[in-house]
Amino acid sequence: MDRFCCILLVSLSGVSTQFVPPYTEECQTGMYPPKGPTFKGSVTWYTIDLDLPPSERWKLIITDKKAELVTLIQAIRDLANAFVPSGKLIDLVDKDLPLIVNTLPYPFNEEIKGIATASGVPLGEVVLFNIFYEVFTVCTSLVAEDSNGNLIHGRNMDFGLFMGWDMKNRSWLITEKLKPLVVNIDFQRGNKTVFKSTNFAGYVGMLTGIKPHAFTLTMNERFSLDGGYIGIVEWILGHRDGMWMSFLTRSVLENATSYEEAKRLLAQTKLLAPAYFILGGNQTGQGCVITRSRVLSLDIWEIELKLGRWYVLETNYDHWKEPLFLDNRRTPAMKCMNQTMQANISLKTVYDVLSTKPVLNKLTTYTTLMDVNEGKLESYIRDCPNPCMPW
Repeated sequence: MDRFCCILLVSLSGVSTQFVPPYTEECQTGMYPPKGPTFKGSVTWYTIDLDLPPSERWKLIITDKKAELVTLIQAIRDLANAFVPSGKLIDLVDKDLPLIVNTLPYPFNEEIKGIATASGVPLGEVVLFNIFYEVFTVCTSLVAEDSNGNLIHGRNMDFGLFMGWDMKNRSWLITEKLKPLVVNIDFQRGNKTVFKSTNFAGYVGMLTGIKPHAFTLTMNERFSLDGGYIGIVEWILGHRDGMWMSFLTRSVLENATSYEEAKRLLAQTKLLAPAYFILGGNQTGQGCVITRSRVLSLDIWEIELKLGRWYVLETNYDHWKEPLFLDNRRTPAMKCMNQTMQANISLKTVYDVLSTKPVLNKLTTYTTLMDVNEGKLESYIRDCPNPCMPW
């Protein structure tokens, strides 16, 4: 189910009167440094050496996280078997998905093969793990400029909608299984950092990352009838002129050298699925939401200080339209940003915004904060104690 991916903070002069979800809190303060019941743990750092053969790059991470990855894959199998009790769905995954791995672009195809080898998980199921983010991610992302012209980028990664509601614990099964797989990765070449990312172990694309001192990038899902499922089916059928979203974001983080170059690539590259790209730079005014169809850029919404727009905020709905009334994270997030004010914006206050229900919800796996000029990326595994919105 293509869903509401990420809340990108989008500045408007006021908040319109919209439906406010249940369990909406007053804007949180004093939540940073992370503590209390919404903080489930820190995220471990790993290094990936881009000079290694792709099949060997993830070996250490997968060795450390093998048990957690196997547990997640088993949970996905159980869900699939609940839908199709004969087990034929997983048989299909194991038999047919390995056939597309060689059609995926290099080096991602070889990295996926290496992950399957290191984990012992069937190749088809590792492929599935790497492509279902095209259609199942939901999140909150924001870029804000402080009074000194510094840019702060934050995001909540929400994932697991419709993937096994646990009635007893009132949580999403796959969301909870993903939390132990959250890792921070320093991608290096020649022993020097190329970019940093918050990832799920075994997932080779990028959803959240920073090119230190150059730009920051997150991706949110955009719902459209011409959605990710269609692009994946077309790929399987041999129509492969589009780019996988998370492979594009990784390629941009790895190869682009500036905010403007990253913006051009994100706006112009044909995709398998529609998306929102939230991009921050290293100079005043460099922050935007790129609203994408599969083929072209529909809108680039930028920070514009002359208009009083010192932040941009995106959930999973076009910023010029009202959000779905059942999923209005935008209004509470904007209220908290406006209440914080530009003079007080920092990693600390952005964390407060991202810790306020329903911006924080049962789907939230992690919160990431990035400061481009300091080259800083920090992430925290999250929990949303009851009462809390399912999304």
